[in-house]
Amino acid sequence: QVQLVESGGGLVQAGGSLRLSCAASATIFRINAMGWYRQAPGKQRELVALIGSGGTTFYADSVKGRFTISGINARNTVYLQMNSLKPEDTAVYYCAGTRFGTIINSDGVEYWGKGTLVTVSS
Repeated sequence: QVQLVESGGGLVQAGGSLRLSCAASATIFRINAMGWYRQAPGKQRELVALIGSGGTTFYADSVKGRFTISGINARNTVYLQMNSLKPEDTAVYYCAGTRFGTIINSDGVEYWGKGTLVTVSS
């Protein structure tokens, strides 16, 4: 059973930075795409960023220029560097992955992490 384990969440002031990490506990097949979703209180879960096995990346408009996703190699590990954080970035961030296709829609996600809380104070 593949599990995704996140780390790196916490409390930061507006304008600060955090780095999230996500590692797959087992690799039966190489994961094709990994990324991050987030869910703020009272809102739907939304895609933040993803990276494919070929290095292709996608970012939500709200984080472009501030967040950078990297990783997804033979160790199936992905990172999210978050800079210039804003209070509206406050959410639980979930790592997501799939062996096949893409995770641009949540229906395509095979594996979810348990989530890590990011709180940005104003």
